[in-house]
Amino acid sequence: MAVEERNTSGGINGKKITLLKADAVDANQAVGEARRLTSVENVSAIFGSYASGVSSAATQVTELAGVPYFELGAVADTITGRGFKYLFRSNATAKSFADRSIESIVKVIAPSLKIDPKALKIAIIYEDGPYGTLVGGFQKEEAKRLGLNVVETQAYSAKSVDLSSLVLRLKGSGADVVLQTSYQNDTLLFFRQAASAGFKPKAVIGAGGGYSLQETAQALGTSIEGIFNVDFPQVTMKEDGAPGLKNFVAAYQKRYGVQPRSGHSLVNYVGAKAFLDVMVEAKSTDKDKIRSAVLAYKKPVGSSAAGWGFQFSENGQNQLASSNLMQWQGGKLLTVFPESVATAKPIAAK
Repeated sequence: MAVEERNTSGGINGKKITLLKADAVDANQAVGEARRLTSVENVSAIFGSYASGVSSAATQVTELAGVPYFELGAVADTITGRGFKYLFRSNATAKSFADRSIESIVKVIAPSLKIDPKALKIAIIYEDGPYGTLVGGFQKEEAKRLGLNVVETQAYSAKSVDLSSLVLRLKGSGADVVLQTSYQNDTLLFFRQAASAGFKPKAVIGAGGGYSLQETAQALGTSIEGIFNVDFPQVTMKEDGAPGLKNFVAAYQKRYGVQPRSGHSLVNYVGAKAFLDVMVEAKSTDKDKIRSAVLAYKKPVGSSAAGWGFQFSENGQNQLASSNLMQWQGGKLLTVFPESVATAKPIAAK
């Protein structure tokens, strides 16, 4: 959608943008596809990539090739922590997700349960890739800093077909709150096996991934009701600080016949628009001119349809991207915190 808008308004410096698709489900495929795009297709830039493992692998190839890589969705902090010059990320990172989830326990979950945050038993579980490991690690650090009671931490493979032993450990620990960083399949597996084991904590907080997708809600049915999720801004937030949000939703609905699937739809669009603007400002596809244009690109918080601003540090990370707390209510993922963008009040688990 962002590319089509840019092409309609003249493209980049008079040239029409052509999109080439590269599909990679793991790091090995990411390397192969990045090599094809940079050495065979000779692309001017690459947009990616949702999964941190895919992004980490692909960007090693593009950096060596000197091709700008615009990351729109992967959250691992390590992606922009390797000193790369031509890697730029518009979205918030794992630390933002982790800090927001712990803040939500203190400011939202505990008050709604009328419990001292330090009296809650917290379990932290996460898929063992870069995404889960980083979010889980930052959650442990922040919980410790605040003196919260973490009774269980456990990593697992996102490709697991059985999480029953993990569920039993959580049940045995008496966990009141479960923080899970996961993709879609492992999210579904956890909920189904928790139900089979009769494990129902007072609150569950996801960290994006599978917790954000409408398909997850459809698969779980009423089981998703009341579940929290920290993620990128969703389309269900106040528009006052997100100009263009209503127009984006209408355009998406017209094109695809459904509501945006998750906040990823919104922030990929917002990030792509920003980076296309950058390429126009660079007046060139030269990697160093693009880098200079990225570092010079500045927009205030509240100026985009995601509510984000843009200000890139030397490592290519947008410092004005943030995450929000949502909750599944009535089959919709509604923003409940912070109050400045909230469209609903959090409901306590029954």
